[in-house]
Amino acid sequence: MKVIAADSSSAILNEKFEPLAIVATAAVLVKPPYREPSEFLAKPIFADAENSHEVIVYEAELCKQLLEKVEADVVHLDMSLGAVSLEQLSPIQFSNMKISNKARSNLVKILPKLRKISGEISQKHGIEVLAIGKESIPVRIAELTAGAHAIIYASEKALKQKEPLMLGLPSKCQPKILGNKVHVYSLMAAEHDVSGYATDVDKVLEKVNIVEMLNPCARGFRTLKITPLTTT
Repeated sequence: MKVIAADSSSAILNEKFEPLAIVATAAVLVKPPYREPSEFLAKPIFADAENSHEVIVYEAELCKQLLEKVEADVVHLDMSLGAVSLEQLSPIQFSNMKISNKARSNLVKILPKLRKISGEISQKHGIEVLAIGKESIPVRIAELTAGAHAIIYASEKALKQKEPLMLGLPSKCQPKILGNKVHVYSLMAAEHDVSGYATDVDKVLEKVNIVEMLNPCARGFRTLKITPLTTT
């Protein structure tokens, strides 16, 4: 089974390690043995962390764009709603789900857009879009792939604003920069060989200094301090 999945990850943090903006979204094509992306699309979003539910619409749209390039058997979105098909999802079903009132309200707001995109995918490609969430390994791979791209996007931002910034990475992962490739490996149990990656085409990473540290306020999360190198 070939799966297209999407997720958004990594956040610009303030001095109290609180998230300000979600940095990147990625859609990935994942094939057996489901360890890394075969193809992907990624983009910087710098979306307000307070309105993070809006990014699910970006994710669905990016899946639709990736389906224009590659074929898949199903689409997985980062919505933990029991792997129900988005086309079958209705506000009435939310009342039976164990989610907060805020989450329920946010889902109602974005559901029309999600159902429209899901319908277009189903009609054109004949596949379902499932609200499967973190149970999906392809969604995890999309999260790690977005994290790898976020390191590059955040480095570009640090260079542009000419001052350091703090980047919070996805949960339980380890970044490694090898040449012009950024790899982000999962540290979760039974996921030691699961990863995402990005290519630093413009050699942005050569112009910054990156120091890795643990997030003191959120166990299981790593933070990168990205500082522009001074040029003479």
